[in-house]
Amino acid sequence: MLDKLSNVLKKTTDKIANALFLDRNLVDLVLRDLQRALLEADVNVHLVLDITKKVREAAFDERIKGIEKKEHIIKLLYDELVSILGKKKEIKLNEERNVFLITGLYGSGKTTTVAKLCSYYAKRGFKTCAVGLDVHRPAASEQLRQLCQKLNVPVFVQQDEKNPESIWKKYKKEIEKYQLVVVDTAGRDSLDDELIDELKKISDMVSPTEVFLVLSADIGQTAKKQAEAFNRAAPVSGIIITKMDSTAKGGGALTACAEIGASVVFIGTGEKPADIETFNPESFLSRLLGMGDLQTLMEKIHSVMDKDKIKEQQKKISEGKFNLKDLQLQLESMEAIGSFDKILSFIPGLSKAKVPNDALESQQERVKKWKYAIDSMTKEEIENPEIIEKETTRLQRIAKGSGVYTSDIRMLIKQYRLLKEFATSGEQLSDSGSLDQRTMMKLAKKFGRRLRF
Repeated sequence: MLDKLSNVLKKTTDKIANALFLDRNLVDLVLRDLQRALLEADVNVHLVLDITKKVREAAFDERIKGIEKKEHIIKLLYDELVSILGKKKEIKLNEERNVFLITGLYGSGKTTTVAKLCSYYAKRGFKTCAVGLDVHRPAASEQLRQLCQKLNVPVFVQQDEKNPESIWKKYKKEIEKYQLVVVDTAGRDSLDDELIDELKKISDMVSPTEVFLVLSADIGQTAKKQAEAFNRAAPVSGIIITKMDSTAKGGGALTACAEIGASVVFIGTGEKPADIETFNPESFLSRLLGMGDLQTLMEKIHSVMDKDKIKEQQKKISEGKFNLKDLQLQLESMEAIGSFDKILSFIPGLSKAKVPNDALESQQERVKKWKYAIDSMTKEEIENPEIIEKETTRLQRIAKGSGVYTSDIRMLIKQYRLLKEFATSGEQLSDSGSLDQRTMMKLAKKFGRRLRF
């Protein structure tokens, strides 16, 4: 997401940090690059000029000298960028009743976002369902039904009904059994008075605890105008920005929302159910600067594995019962999170590593082969992989059955041994399933050169 802006921000901070002297030519050079990148990301021109003015003043402030000046400039740049992204908003669910009303423009990815939110909270232990009240777009209810069925999320829709109120009344008693109800509404333009009136009626009917406005990242600075108009129909408590994976224009939507005081609460970064994350301005900027974001990585892990499965894995690891099936589950979770380069971007230290694309693609291909190989093993072989290497016939049978080379299977077993050693190294996981950063860096130093992924 916002790759060009990310690269420029990394280069800007590196140039300032590594410079022997901060002369006028260097400052002008990095600020020109910064201005260009922010404008191309569709950030408001007045905000861009304000940021660069403050950085330039700090660079030539005679009261600050040497290394302190560099640190001061980088910190100032960081703080200014965080401020234009707005403040983090925590969404706290009640124990009994929560209703999310999802609104937005046509084609913003609203219905897909409804399904993602249901999956996100269901994985975190909330009894969740979706309700389809979009009676205007053909096949909207069918799309929501199919999306929710794939995620094992209960969904209430009525394809032939054209009155949202009738649908809600029909399923009201069933809906009341759920802790969280996510309501999909028709896509609308803020200038369409009829649809805006309908939105007001739906809001009064369902009494939402949160009203989320879904905006596409490529909407640019018109996000401000649209958010203000929707807010008049049903007070918007938070904004969800979608398609952050496919556009470099997300800066306009992010900063425009912050300008009107409407916090961005989630961003969508792809089509998979796990491709939604809570928006934390500091974490988001940390990733853009190449400093990683462990908090969001752990959140994504929770989005692809429910908390019971995580606890089960933790217990196995602590008891030293980690087997190849558990490794396969970890590999599938990694696949659900995203590509290897995406995962690396979350890890401090590795996010700036220049890993060749062909090396990443090669590793991803190898992981697929490992999954095929595990599927071709017997229960005994999965529980005790060491016997595979001792008997050539087993090795050849698995290779033939999975369509991989015997060398791929030997590499799998080698990685399994290293990961088991890692898992039983004595370091304890937190309740969330994560290691603290200091422990992670220590383990990375110990195992990093030996692990191939």
